[in-house]
Amino acid sequence: MDAGMCLKKLQYVGVLEFATADGQGNPQVRCISAIHYEKDGIYFFTARGKDFCRELLADGRVQILGYTKYKEMIRLSARAVPAPDEEQGKWIRTIFEEQPYLSNVYPGKTREIGIIFQIKDGEIEYFNLGVRPIFRESYTFGKGRIVPKGYRITENCIQCGACEDHCPQGCIEPGSPYLIRQEHCLHCGNCYENCPVQAVVRQETTFGL
Repeated sequence: MDAGMCLKKLQYVGVLEFATADGQGNPQVRCISAIHYEKDGIYFFTARGKDFCRELLADGRVQILGYTKYKEMIRLSARAVPAPDEEQGKWIRTIFEEQPYLSNVYPGKTREIGIIFQIKDGEIEYFNLGVRPIFRESYTFGKGRIVPKGYRITENCIQCGACEDHCPQGCIEPGSPYLIRQEHCLHCGNCYENCPVQAVVRQETTFGL
């Protein structure tokens, strides 16, 4: 698995959930299918008058989620920016050719109300719930970076095994300190809540761009 394969899987899903925040910090989610995929990122269409467009222009941060029939969750965290002015027409034509239904939504010249955003830098999280233990991994494309998530065990560990006993995926290994196998971790926090000496800590999470 890699970033390119994850983008292909998102393309097969088709309709993706795009999450932003409005001017008051309220979460907003839209279903978007007007998307074109390239090897190095994605382009998508929306109308300039929509709240979605205003939120992207004001901030740009977006999370995109797709879920496959094989119980694979793919989440892309990125910053969307308008495609260059000289490329807007090309990408609009490309997306309307690939998604014929759009001509019913924006017939003729009404498509000119649209704007193309591009995402060429980001982090992709792949999470497969259909296997045991579950499998997760993160990838980047462009200038994206991986942001640590979940939990880790510090040197305060007393090797009592409480974390291992309470892990639903069996992804904690004995050691000094004990070790969480991050590729199989649910991030559920059961080890964190059951450690008698608070040796398990939450990894700091900030937006990756």
